[in-house]
Amino acid sequence: MDGSQRFGATQADDLPEPKLDRLGLTIPLPLPLPEHQGLFRRLADVGYTDVWTTEAAGTDAFTPLVLAAAWEPRLRLGTGIASVFTRGPALLAQSAAALAEAAPGRVMIGVGTSSAVFVRNWNSIDPGRPYQRAAEVLRVLRPALRGERVDVAGETLTVRGLRLDRPPATPPLLVLAALRQGMIRLAARAADGIMINWLSANDVRTVTAEYAAAGGAGPVVDRIMVCPNPDADEVRRSVRPLVARYLSVPGYAEFQRWLGRGEALSDMWKAWEAGDRAAAAAAVPDSVIDELVVHGTPAECRRGLATFAAAGVTVPVVAVMPYGIDPVQGAFSLLED
Repeated sequence: MDGSQRFGATQADDLPEPKLDRLGLTIPLPLPLPEHQGLFRRLADVGYTDVWTTEAAGTDAFTPLVLAAAWEPRLRLGTGIASVFTRGPALLAQSAAALAEAAPGRVMIGVGTSSAVFVRNWNSIDPGRPYQRAAEVLRVLRPALRGERVDVAGETLTVRGLRLDRPPATPPLLVLAALRQGMIRLAARAADGIMINWLSANDVRTVTAEYAAAGGAGPVVDRIMVCPNPDADEVRRSVRPLVARYLSVPGYAEFQRWLGRGEALSDMWKAWEAGDRAAAAAAVPDSVIDELVVHGTPAECRRGLATFAAAGVTVPVVAVMPYGIDPVQGAFSLLED
């Protein structure tokens, strides 16, 4: 497939070069953290506006952003995501407040429920009642970050007499990671914005329609898998195990069914449930990869990212996939090519 087929554009080569008003990058890149000082400066120079972290088996969600806050004042900062389970609500509020104090007006705190692997298997915490937990943590964070006293007696937590000594002068925006209707509606009602991932540009319209119908009008943050490698076969072959692993997580599987990919991914799920990881990866259709992963030349990738912005993503966040490319060079090629 060529770039126009992958991203649903028509006559893509004839279109003017798209301009993204805002573009984030997932950090850290595969360099030692001290080497990110010059990297952050260069990212801002070439046109990146945001840096966003993940939190799994690498760095925590906050440390790289604290460094970015100190080293490059042009960049906006976001956690994507900090789990509502693995930090107590007061500690999460303290971390968010400290980052917002270090970078006034530049911070978005993305929170979410994460996965059972991260919460239960690695942190020995019960991940039960995720919707209630997310709702109750948001009930704590919003007033706490305004410097108010917080007393919340909920189903998953009880907080008594919390008042931060150093509430930030500009409270950070709170963004909720949301899959499917319940969390999307909660984001509209209780957060300042929504964070999404593992969906196509057309799927963005489905999610944003649900978000708007529930009264949501805040930023839409989307972590988008991007591989600026024109060898489509190499990208598809390399990314299949990752797609199978992520989309077999129960929450993501239900999300994909809701988006209409139940039939396309049924063979993958059957193989995964049978314990055959190789067969599950092999069963991921090319069409699903091309919908969910932006790949091609840097120019094709820019056009692909622009389709997400046109669909309603206000903060596209690139996650560079290292398939056949150097991820650091790949990140810069998206804006320097």
